[in-house]
Amino acid sequence: MDTAGPAGGSSMTTNRRDYLKVNQETWDAWTRYHLGSRFYDLEGFKSGQRSGRAGLDALEAALLGDVAGKSLLHLQCHFGLDTLAWARRGARVTGVDFSEEAIRAARALAGEMGIPAAFVHSNLYDLPTRLGGEFDIVFTSHGVLGWLPDLAGWARMIARFLAPGGAFCIIETHPFAMIFDDEVEAPALRPRYPYFHAPEPQRVERRGSYAAPDAPIRSITYQWSHSMSEIIGSLLRAGLRIVSFDEYPFGGWAMFPWMAQRSDGTWELPPGMGSVPLMFSLLASKDESHGRGLGAAEAPDPRRGS
Repeated sequence: MDTAGPAGGSSMTTNRRDYLKVNQETWDAWTRYHLGSRFYDLEGFKSGQRSGRAGLDALEAALLGDVAGKSLLHLQCHFGLDTLAWARRGARVTGVDFSEEAIRAARALAGEMGIPAAFVHSNLYDLPTRLGGEFDIVFTSHGVLGWLPDLAGWARMIARFLAPGGAFCIIETHPFAMIFDDEVEAPALRPRYPYFHAPEPQRVERRGSYAAPDAPIRSITYQWSHSMSEIIGSLLRAGLRIVSFDEYPFGGWAMFPWMAQRSDGTWELPPGMGSVPLMFSLLASKDESHGRGLGAAEAPDPRRGS
């Protein structure tokens, strides 16, 4: 989609910088293959189609409503398809990503399509050194949180860039669904991965990528688990107010190879497997009074005893 980072007055540990550097290099390599992948269907996007995303587009639109004329900051935007989709709806958009290759592709795509958009190459935690101002909307979605070592710093970035009265929106894979083994070939939900956050990430080595599994590359990534309480708690401690929270028995991608695709392009468990939360959405706001109490600095985290 770290220690406190620039917003918290301290720097990342060298180790975590190294993890993020490896991830950034992997995403640079992935981008070259994602641009031509069926998963992203770039040509369909250019022609005005949102192939396979009808359900997700409708959900995003329902959560944020009319965005025409509003400023929107898209965090972890990859090569900008969703950023440009918001621009098509009338928003004044800025996309941010730590992959230089992705940002280069996003700028080229915006120029080719004649869509006004700004794109910033930056690690999320370093963003205040690359970008100023505040935005009516801060948005992020689908496969973003696992790349972040520190959600407290993430939430502070959101609070920093969200204008008073503004809205933050996230649509993401449910952390409970992420505990299950994604390599089991037969339909089965078998716990394999941690639910709660640990300082050290999980090292993942794979061929190709989630969007281009046949790409002739071997990649290493480092990913972190985050519980739902950590996600919500980090936003609250940053001074934001939760407006809505919903869970869904379907997701935006086939996280297990045996999932069934629905007519709206989303994915669900096969019949007979019951239901578990596969995706969630959360809408938060920044009150006009933000900065006069807790929220100007992060509120204490009771789990840390301070």
